[in-house]
Amino acid sequence: MSKTIKLKRGFDIRLKGVAEQKVASVAQPEVFALKPLDFVGIQRPKVTVKEGETVKAGTPILFDKKNEQVLYTAPVSGEVVEIKRGLKRRVEEIKILADKEIQYETFNAYSSSELGKASREQLQEQLLKSGAWPHIIQRPYGVVAKPSDTARDIFISGFDSNPLAADIDFILKDDKKYLQAGIDVISKFTSGKVYLGLNGKKASQLFSDVSGVEKYSFQGPHPAGNVGVQIHNVKPVNKDEVVWTISPYGLVQIGKVFLEGKYDASKVVAVAGSEVKTAQYYKTYSGACIKNFLKDNLLEEHVRCVSGSPLTGSRIEKDGFIGFYDNSVAVIPEGDEYELFGWALPTTNKLSFHKALGLLSFVNPHKEFRLNTNIRGEERAFVQSGVLERVVPMDVLPTYLLKAVMAQDFENMEALGIYEVIEEDLALCEFVDVSKHKVQAILREGLDLLQYS
Repeated sequence: MSKTIKLKRGFDIRLKGVAEQKVASVAQPEVFALKPLDFVGIQRPKVTVKEGETVKAGTPILFDKKNEQVLYTAPVSGEVVEIKRGLKRRVEEIKILADKEIQYETFNAYSSSELGKASREQLQEQLLKSGAWPHIIQRPYGVVAKPSDTARDIFISGFDSNPLAADIDFILKDDKKYLQAGIDVISKFTSGKVYLGLNGKKASQLFSDVSGVEKYSFQGPHPAGNVGVQIHNVKPVNKDEVVWTISPYGLVQIGKVFLEGKYDASKVVAVAGSEVKTAQYYKTYSGACIKNFLKDNLLEEHVRCVSGSPLTGSRIEKDGFIGFYDNSVAVIPEGDEYELFGWALPTTNKLSFHKALGLLSFVNPHKEFRLNTNIRGEERAFVQSGVLERVVPMDVLPTYLLKAVMAQDFENMEALGIYEVIEEDLALCEFVDVSKHKVQAILREGLDLLQYS
């Protein structure tokens, strides 16, 4: 039986357009992309293929010169048709024109009993070569884990409480054996425990039978599903300690690498949001172009597409590519229009955490909202209201922490708990902040200062 942790602080953002639980048939995208910018902390990416070369799923196409052991591999087989570069020749996308039938690099296949006998060194070598290693994320800093480290503990969040998030139980319902194999593999990389955080509001069929983990149930509003919040409430990260996190999808990828002997980057993604006609799921591969999923499926053209959560995801074009770690695409209205006296008009159609004059969304707590991207204001001096602390269910003081980062005060950054948080843990602060600060960008600046100074 799992232990239950009740969280009171936080805020559920209820958006229209949650994906219906059905997998729609659609033509597979022709082009897929690996985007180095998806990997936080990658410093000197080096592309190992040239345009015109053919690759298989699992062929290395990128590595970081600062961490050469970790290889980033092709999600599909086909021809490398473009290596897109941005300012200062920064690599932004490696695009692959996919084969009609995916060809795979072959790796050693293990039975379940053989996995139990395999050494960490054997497992690590295959994880690094196959391209599955980048699914392992290190805390502090939220970067791809270093192979030379040993994690104090490993944490898995079994649910996603973000708005418009994909239902993990649904997208992985056919992958139970790979999930268990992934847990069996990853447990060899820690001297401590593997912790699994479950949704206390809803029983999980996917995780009901998994073994080798210590389970905790979390009840409360978002960000209860964030693994950082779960770490903090189970066994916090202290200075000079390293813990690893991995998503359930990452575990399935690892399980397939060892049970099937191939890097199978197939995934089920949710295309959701108020601006799609039919919000539903599609089966595709990592790095898929979303063009086919949006064809004849938009209510209007002036929209913003976000790979991942609307709170933390990356803006992509209508023919852009899904991020490496993302299982959903949100399509919401673009909010670039000016609303005369919008701040003064009473309304129940604007979701707000604040029960301020004119903001009446609280009168209907179960209503779903059609929110656009307008932040309704510009950056100003920090307002000391205490509201940021009310949406972070951790013993962290976000306002003081952010001020310490802006002042580059290393001592206070450490004292105020910066090692315990990454962008997603403070994303709600950006939503409720009346000062309109770019909270996530400020936090990353602080993390980079500590990591690289």
